[in-house]
Amino acid sequence: MSNEPRIIGQIIRQGGEVTVIIIVGVLLQALWFQNWLGAHAFCLVVLTVAFAKTVFFFVENLTHILMATRDNMAYHKVLGLMGVNMAQITLSFALDFWCLETAEPASFSSIEATWGRAELIFEFFFFSVLNFSFFGFGDVTPLTIPAKLVTMMEILLAFFTVIFLLSDFVSLKDSLRVRKRHED
Repeated sequence: MSNEPRIIGQIIRQGGEVTVIIIVGVLLQALWFQNWLGAHAFCLVVLTVAFAKTVFFFVENLTHILMATRDNMAYHKVLGLMGVNMAQITLSFALDFWCLETAEPASFSSIEATWGRAELIFEFFFFSVLNFSFFGFGDVTPLTIPAKLVTMMEILLAFFTVIFLLSDFVSLKDSLRVRKRHED
């Protein structure tokens, strides 16, 4: 049986998730520009959304690893799946950082007030990739409590994803294989 329908379904799902991430970022910006909330209340909304996305990605990453283990998926396919998921996560957090900076300028160091929207989004995507990869040059740092909390959420999610899931995939796969043999 071909895995092609499963792969196409996965591509559609991943594309849909990217679309939802972008829509959430745009909706948050639209909410801010409606002036319904003050800066602190808006930052609380962004924190809540970031927390919900963190939980979602945590569960999704775990589900992907368990599914890959159950289906005895090749390691390179798992890496591809997790790579797409990591790109989604970094995009998602970049948009959260952008929303926080929009509501409370100076939430992050080294961000210029004269930068345009595209430059800000790029800078926060760069910052997010550095956070997720544990590289962190330190040229951008969070300065406010909401910015620090969202940054911590991304780093914890990155730690879980990279350290526990990817590095332990092989040993998890072996332990489940041994357990399955004992059950048979």
